Amino acid sequence: MAVPAKPASLVKKETRADAIAAKTKITSAKLAVVRAARRKEIVKRTASYYKQYEAAEREEIRLHREAKANGNYYVPGEAKLAFVIRLRGVNNIPPKPRKIMKLLRLRQINNGVFIKLNKASKEMLRIAEPYITMGYPNLKSVRELIYKRGFGKVSGQRIAINDNSVIEESLGKYGIVCVEDLIHEIFTVGPHFKQANNFLWHFKLSCVKGGLRKVNNHFVAGGDFGNREHFINNMIRKMN
Repeated sequence: MAVPAKPASLVKKETRADAIAAKTKITSAKLAVVRAARRKEIVKRTASYYKQYEAAEREEIRLHREAKANGNYYVPGEAKLAFVIRLRGVNNIPPKPRKIMKLLRLRQINNGVFIKLNKASKEMLRIAEPYITMGYPNLKSVRELIYKRGFGKVSGQRIAINDNSVIEESLGKYGIVCVEDLIHEIFTVGPHFKQANNFLWHFKLSCVKGGLRKVNNHFVAGGDFGNREHFINNMIRKMN
């Protein structure tokens, strides 16, 4: 008994499937090459960032030792970056501080944001000071916040930063294509800080481990609100 020939429709279907498979294979190979090249570039950029951080740290130590050797005091430059956390709820807050916290995206207790320090932002923080705490985060704090609790704002939606493509789609035109680029732009308050910070969704932190001391007193008076400078890093560890 002779084997019947394949129907023409089946032959066309198989031919079409083979063509699509071949095309997909070529496209996948090209994408793999592009991704490998991009990974190498990201590794190089990350290494250069860490060299910059180490050089800046060594320079600070050198200046401090030099001043001490000459019998002087070394005064570091003013901080350019602050991390602000909301401590109080919505009750008994005057309209102006309430509006400022809304502008800073601090809508709930334990929300945190990065702020570029200038004359205008300092004045806003001064008005809202009784209801917030702030300080100057170090590199470790910025890294941990973005890696652990970082979410991006994509088309108005809160999207987890679980892939560099999320960052590249939104900030690629500014030269920010990976998480380390984002960390560098935030920590150094670079030229595209505004776009990078706006891309980051406000941080939703946990309650402080061990609790707060006295939320109605200033930090220097044994309380919690106000500027705690570099001690903000200890608080971030307890809330992250």
